[in-house]
Amino acid sequence: MDESIARLAVIVLPIVLAITLHEAAHGYMARLFGDPTAALAGRISLNPLRHIDPVGTIAVPLLMYFGSALAGHEGLLFGWARPVPVNFSRLRNPKRDMLWVAAAGPGANLLMAIGWMLAFKMSLVQPPEALFGEPLRRMAEAGVAINLVLMLLNLLPIPPLDGGRIMISLLPGRAAMAFARIERYGLFILLGLLVLGGLDLILAPMLQVSKSLLLSLFF
Repeated sequence: MDESIARLAVIVLPIVLAITLHEAAHGYMARLFGDPTAALAGRISLNPLRHIDPVGTIAVPLLMYFGSALAGHEGLLFGWARPVPVNFSRLRNPKRDMLWVAAAGPGANLLMAIGWMLAFKMSLVQPPEALFGEPLRRMAEAGVAINLVLMLLNLLPIPPLDGGRIMISLLPGRAAMAFARIERYGLFILLGLLVLGGLDLILAPMLQVSKSLLLSLFF
């Protein structure tokens, strides 16, 4: 349990940054394309308190993390933040611009993964006596993994995930409307995949490829 608490202390900052910048990016892109809803709600902000959902960001992740640790597994995390409000009808070209608003969140996670990989490389060149070398390395490893998982998860073509919004934007009108109707079942589909192990089967290969590409870029 002590090890799980120590690991949680290392990953808190990467998680908070990953969630905060992901949601703020959606709001910023929406404002850029004509919808000020998120800006008026104060959601284009780096203040994590504006994006935290008490249940999805705190209660569920902590229960899953410590529950899996007590069961003898490495602490698992799953949760969500408060979605940034976007009024797609206020975008200058709703169907086209929806793609860019949706892609902004995963795009922010990709940029953060690259930033954490740079921090990881810096941690490896620290002298042995440097006190922050090892903590930085562990935090950077967590930052890369968390942001890649969040990016890949959100790119799954399941509405209301960002990948679902992107699909709606790309599909022709009638097919897009039919696909959008899946949204009411989206959360149940996602939870079903999680419980049955489908998410791991889908995300693990993509995560491995993404990590390999980042490593080849920096090393």
